[in-house]
Amino acid sequence: MNHFKNASAARHGVRVAGLLMALVLTACGGGGGNPGTTTGSTGSGGTGTGGTGTGTGTGGTTTPAAPTVSVGFTNAAGASSNALTGATPLTVKATVLDADKKPVPNAIVTFATDNTLAVFSPTAGTALTDVNGVATISMRAASLAAGGAGTVTATSSVAGTTVSGTANYSVGATTLTFGTLSASPASIQAYGSTVLSVDVLNGSSKYTDQQVNVSFSSACVTAGKATLAATVPTNNGTVQTVYRDKGCANNDTITVSAAGVARSASTTLTIAPPAAASVQFVGATPTSQSIVVRGNGGNGRTETAILTYKVVDIFGNPLAGQRVDFTPVPANADVVINKASDTTDATGSVVTTVNSGSTPMSFRVQATLKGTGTNGGPDISTLSDSIVVTTGLPAQRAFSLSSGSFNVEGWSVDNPSATTVQVMVADAFGNPVPDGTPVVFQTNMGAVGSSDKGGCNTVNGVCSVAFRTQAPRVAIPGTPATPCNAVTPDATRPGLATICASSTDGTNTVYARTSIFMSGSAVKYVYMDGNTTPLAGGTVDLGTLPSSATKSFRLQFNDVNNNPMPANSTVAITALLNGTAAPVTPATVPNVAPHTNSAVDDPTGLTVGSIPQGYTHLFSVGSANPTNCTGPSTATFNVTVTTPAGSVTSIPFKLSFTCP
Repeated sequence: MNHFKNASAARHGVRVAGLLMALVLTACGGGGGNPGTTTGSTGSGGTGTGGTGTGTGTGGTTTPAAPTVSVGFTNAAGASSNALTGATPLTVKATVLDADKKPVPNAIVTFATDNTLAVFSPTAGTALTDVNGVATISMRAASLAAGGAGTVTATSSVAGTTVSGTANYSVGATTLTFGTLSASPASIQAYGSTVLSVDVLNGSSKYTDQQVNVSFSSACVTAGKATLAATVPTNNGTVQTVYRDKGCANNDTITVSAAGVARSASTTLTIAPPAAASVQFVGATPTSQSIVVRGNGGNGRTETAILTYKVVDIFGNPLAGQRVDFTPVPANADVVINKASDTTDATGSVVTTVNSGSTPMSFRVQATLKGTGTNGGPDISTLSDSIVVTTGLPAQRAFSLSSGSFNVEGWSVDNPSATTVQVMVADAFGNPVPDGTPVVFQTNMGAVGSSDKGGCNTVNGVCSVAFRTQAPRVAIPGTPATPCNAVTPDATRPGLATICASSTDGTNTVYARTSIFMSGSAVKYVYMDGNTTPLAGGTVDLGTLPSSATKSFRLQFNDVNNNPMPANSTVAITALLNGTAAPVTPATVPNVAPHTNSAVDDPTGLTVGSIPQGYTHLFSVGSANPTNCTGPSTATFNVTVTTPAGSVTSIPFKLSFTCP
């Protein structure tokens, strides 16, 4: 029995020893077993992953532990939640553990997410872990309208190894509402102001988590008749701005709206209309403020004046919808006001028209705002400028014609700008005719006008044309036929041109004439001291005088037609020997108009005389030795006439002197 028991114990010992050996081999990696794997821990609401490693031995492989980052969310109450809205921001927590699952303090954690869904505070998106290895950052919805789902990724570096963790969250659009939009005061006077105020609500409470940009709008603001900030941010859930009237003159509805706010809000502001302060006269058409009597329109003339007025308030802003009444001043003026009243338009303007009667006169039109008088005072009114009613038609007695020069060098010289002819025209009341009144010119010698027209159109009742010397130089009676020679024949004196100017309205014709000498370039006839017989050719002997005396004499110079020499011809004593001479008076030929036999000027030439028409000049010649005479002597000299064209005529003279 005892031997049997000892053998059993020995066999049992062998089995135990075999089991122990197997355990040792397994622990040493023997036996070809698979390597082991280690997984990092998971944080609240997310997962964390660590690095991997392998070990080799005779029995198999293992994966060592690695650092981890886990991500989680909490709401304002500290409860775990991953639901984000504009009204409920979240706190993001990232827990960083090392390979031994111990907290890693002062590690930098970088947070990232879709910035169209959410944004971090601070905006850098980084934070340091605390002693517990936890980094904390705030996250709020990117906008009130943002919605969807996103992922927060937290990344850090532990012992040279980059690790990260993620967690998902949802974003729900925040539904905000406006409280009551109020205006304080709710009614304002013209050009007054009020304060607009409205709360942005989350449920029944003010929304204060972030600023909301609130937009304001109104019809008067759009029309430029009020001022209001377009966008104002909330301050502690409330937004306020100032509304200022600029002449809206009507009740205005103000509306507020904002992104993320479900519905807009509005209120109606009562605004008193501005009162008229004045009515102003703007102007009249025609701008000359002159019209013609009834039945005399045409040729740029009108029988109607258009008057414009403007109604403004105390700030000078135009007022629409104001009734204005019109009356003539004086009340019995012979005119017709076509609109006795009218209403101002959007620019504050109002227009009336007035027609002339049959009486030339001046008048004004009064514009009145009825019912605007205060404290018994008169209504607001103003007067137009004076408006003149004239005939507007040229009057015969006010049709004046003149020439720049009556004696031009042209009998044998063609001169394209010999002189000008000017006409001045007024109506029966002495007022210049309207601008553009046409005047026609005609001449029986030379040419008048220009290539595009044989006349001119008046400006302020005046116009002029050029007269030039050319063929024909001999007038043919009645040619051309003019309104002038239809009444009285033109002058027929050789070298005297007749110019006729006329104007007609188709019924009445007015006219005037003037005459111009086409003077020759050489002196032909010289008359001395009023003698009617011209000097003969050769040297003119002035006789004998004592040496102490002075010889004064007068000479009249005429051209080949016994007409004056050209204006501005010079007259001088030249080549003087043994004598002295005073300056010739005048030294030039003046402007000489045709004149009668009794020396009366007649610019028309109708009564031109048959006498010589030249001008007379005074000469004075004395001895060279008036006090120390030693014997007889003779002074010789020439009287020289030089025309503007350079033609020279010299007449020789002599004068003898004796000693006293």
